[in-house]
Amino acid sequence: MSKHLDRGMTQLRSDLVEQFGVVEQMMGLSVRSLVERRPDLARTVIDTDDEVDAKDVQIEEDCLKLLALHQPVAEDLRWMVTVVKINGDLERMADLACNIAERSISLDLYPLFRVPEDLSKMVGATINMVRSALDSFLEHDADLAQKVIKQDDAVDCLNVEMIRELEQRMREDPEMVEAGLHCFSAIRHLERIADMATHVAEETVYLVSGDIVRHGHNKETTNDGVPSEEVS
Repeated sequence: MSKHLDRGMTQLRSDLVEQFGVVEQMMGLSVRSLVERRPDLARTVIDTDDEVDAKDVQIEEDCLKLLALHQPVAEDLRWMVTVVKINGDLERMADLACNIAERSISLDLYPLFRVPEDLSKMVGATINMVRSALDSFLEHDADLAQKVIKQDDAVDCLNVEMIRELEQRMREDPEMVEAGLHCFSAIRHLERIADMATHVAEETVYLVSGDIVRHGHNKETTNDGVPSEEVS
């Protein structure tokens, strides 16, 4: 029975890596379509989403079958629960890549509009987070997962800076408001992908150590160090 479970878990791992490869490619193409004004790349991203959705369903069903047939316990159970969660995060990343691609198609109507220069930096940081988050899961590396969680602050800062830049440009040139809003939306979707990578890293920390960290690093504190939600 354990051999069947091991074989099934190995296949799940392989399927998850394959799904990640497709989603990573979607993210890269969606941003290229935005920066290079390539609606053809955007449509490729959108057309790929059905493949990701089908794989998402297959991975979840396979995982549930293993849970039902073999009733794993302890670390194996925690691993399979984490797979289900990460699988869902990858599917949502694909959806966000499609959203970026759709904004790219809309921006194609505004050839004079320039995307913020920091967008490439944000893209690089986000894709690095996604790769590192998956690596941390595959390698059971809680330290790498913690690094991913900390990197989210840098992406958030880039997001804020570019939104401010877009707001300024829209104030200066009202004719670019609609284009600016499309770009604003694309940047927000990219920031959400980084959030998904953070969630994968948080689940990895739970897998390795059993510690639930998805809320702790975001708590705001008052001047005396007390978490804000505890202050009446």
